[in-house]
Amino acid sequence: MALRNLAPNSSYWYTGEVCLKFPPKIVSPGLPALFLDKRKKSDFMDYSAPRLQLQTLLFYVLTQATHILLKNLGLPLLVSQILAGLILRLPNFGVYRYIFNRSDDSIMVLGTMGGFGFLFFLFLSGVKMDVSLTFKSGTKALYIGFLTVLVPLLACLITNKVFYPEDNFFNTNKFFLAVSYAGTSFPVIHNLLSELKILNSELGRLGLSAALIGDMVTLVLTICSLWMKTQGEVGTKRVLQDVGWAILFLVIVVFVLRPGIKWMVKHNPETSQKKHICFYLVILAFMLSPRITKQFHLHAKFGSFILGLIVPDGPPLGSALVEKLDPIISGFFLPIFATTCGIRVDPSSFKKDSMFRINQSIGAVVTVVVKFGVSLALAMFCKMPMRDSLALAFVMISKGIVEIGYYSSMYDSMVISKPHYAFLIYMCTLIAIIVPVLLKWLYDPSRKYLCFQKRTIMNSKLNQELRVLGCVHVPGNVNSIINLLNVCCPTRENSLALDVLHLVKLSGRATPLFISHQKHELTTFDDSYSENVVIAFKQFERHNAEVVSLNVFTAISPPNLMYEDICNLAIEHSTCFILLPFHRRWYIDGSIESEYQTIRSLNCDILKMAPCSVGILVEGRRKLSSSTFRDTSSSESYSSYNIVVIFMGGKDDREALALAKRISQDESVSLTVIHLKAKNKIGTILTENDRALDDEMLSGIKGSVRYLEEQVSDGPETSDFLRSIVQDYQLFIVGRRYKCEDPQTSGLGHWCEFEEIGIIGDLLSSSDFINNYSVLIVQQQHQRNS
Repeated sequence: MALRNLAPNSSYWYTGEVCLKFPPKIVSPGLPALFLDKRKKSDFMDYSAPRLQLQTLLFYVLTQATHILLKNLGLPLLVSQILAGLILRLPNFGVYRYIFNRSDDSIMVLGTMGGFGFLFFLFLSGVKMDVSLTFKSGTKALYIGFLTVLVPLLACLITNKVFYPEDNFFNTNKFFLAVSYAGTSFPVIHNLLSELKILNSELGRLGLSAALIGDMVTLVLTICSLWMKTQGEVGTKRVLQDVGWAILFLVIVVFVLRPGIKWMVKHNPETSQKKHICFYLVILAFMLSPRITKQFHLHAKFGSFILGLIVPDGPPLGSALVEKLDPIISGFFLPIFATTCGIRVDPSSFKKDSMFRINQSIGAVVTVVVKFGVSLALAMFCKMPMRDSLALAFVMISKGIVEIGYYSSMYDSMVISKPHYAFLIYMCTLIAIIVPVLLKWLYDPSRKYLCFQKRTIMNSKLNQELRVLGCVHVPGNVNSIINLLNVCCPTRENSLALDVLHLVKLSGRATPLFISHQKHELTTFDDSYSENVVIAFKQFERHNAEVVSLNVFTAISPPNLMYEDICNLAIEHSTCFILLPFHRRWYIDGSIESEYQTIRSLNCDILKMAPCSVGILVEGRRKLSSSTFRDTSSSESYSSYNIVVIFMGGKDDREALALAKRISQDESVSLTVIHLKAKNKIGTILTENDRALDDEMLSGIKGSVRYLEEQVSDGPETSDFLRSIVQDYQLFIVGRRYKCEDPQTSGLGHWCEFEEIGIIGDLLSSSDFINNYSVLIVQQQHQRNS
């Protein structure tokens, strides 16, 4: 078939021929038929379906093999995906010639799949973003976001003018390229911070805020640069038409589509049978967005991204879109796109253009260097530490899949040449390798948790206010914490400063939120359960007027980073004791009600990182209740609630005893201290200093509370003794004593299911005991020096 077309940048027509095979070979007749028929055996890779499957399998195997070698260096998966494509393109790699180079449509099919995944990635990135946060960012993030885009852009334009003095900035591709070099990508920075697990850190929050502002500035500049490029090619009249169509598109999106989506979400609740209608309508809108945005003279990438921005982030719609679509996009389509971009790099193209490195690469290099310098200068101007300033500068220059996708699109549109495209992919890969490694070396958020001040219950005076931080995950945690605090019986002489942190999983949004309910901060987060948390603890504060001061917060963040919010709040408020709920809850019949492994992982992280003492509350089948120990109908006070401390020695047991000592100040509580001693002291691990401190602590409570000593020889004997007394008490307070197995617990460590609550805590929480009581496991603050 002969075709006539106009050559690019030329007024001459050329004639070419394109050969097409009908019917196209898509599905092979199968491996048996191909191997039995010698004539068809050589044509196996001519079928597009098996070829695509083999290419995808090769991508996955090579990417995973590369990542196994590089992940110990802290390199992200994106680097392995690009390197896999570069390896396949090596001249001596025969697989490329066999699988990819048999026909032109081989790479085209992969490119189509990858391009679809990239558009979906941009759409989901828009869904996760909350544009309203740009108006709530501080001045520091505002200046960094704007200046780290505008100043490097100006530097790149000046550099281009030096090397191309005859060009007009705004009528060529130079301005468009300069914007792509200087731009900031919010999805790339978000992925970087998430992989490094510093999303919730002070640096992470500042970087996200600055990236959000920089991304909006980059989006506007990119659209303007395309209009300027169009004006130089087709004239001002066409540009004005494009601007008018773009404004009309934004008006429809903002004032028609977004209110319509909100209306559908409001009138299709989760319990409705029509709850999936809105989800599928949004997917349909995304599928149509490339065609629709083309009618408005906009690029398909902008349409997908803008459509994602108008979808309300978070639950129910934003969370549903991200949870259902992100795994297939990030796990299948996007890796194909990244590896395909790497395959398209031709290293031999540099030999054909000897002046390329000087004339075309210098602009990109200068832009990155200036962007780094501006970020560093602004951070230091804001009086950030030097290491943190360097870390922020590396965050702001990071490059990733978004920039690679834009450069690939420019290559397809012949905006950049083959060697230019190769250089830009190499530059993005190099930055993606360097930035994570240097960030890990420069920034360690756990440094601020190295608390040299003792923040323990033992170091808090009895007549001093005790600062406690309680964490809430699920509704049952609210009553558990309130009931335990009622047991503590706060008084004017023994007052309580309570901070409550409601922890919510970050879903369907990219930016973590920290909300103070005292300051009535404006936020897009709306959850009736958080309101119930506030109401319940406010009622507790009213019932304990003048003896309890309350602050309630909500933290919306990824589960694996929630420890950042807890530790930061504990440091800011000089907390002495963090109260955590156990990850497992039981019904009254002993069966498991719920179990959350994410809560268990969080508890383990807090035990390692906490800047103060920590307690884990294991609530039994019979819930703690203030009515079991306090009679409000009588003016007389009498002991109606029994609490026991199991003491074996060590700093954790001393901390548990200090907490129990504060509780015993109220006459309505009966406290018993049982000191388990080893019959044979051989094998004990306590030092002389620990024994002296234990004796001093015990001597201070003897005579004021019921004190018992029990001699045991080994772990089984300890288990039998505890089983004999569990019916006598409603609350057990024990020390964690992590990795402390002495004669009293010998033989029990092998059966310990949950190390985070220690051997005794695990024994009392096991199904072998009639769990009609609650257990509070206490760990004293770890003094970490480095």
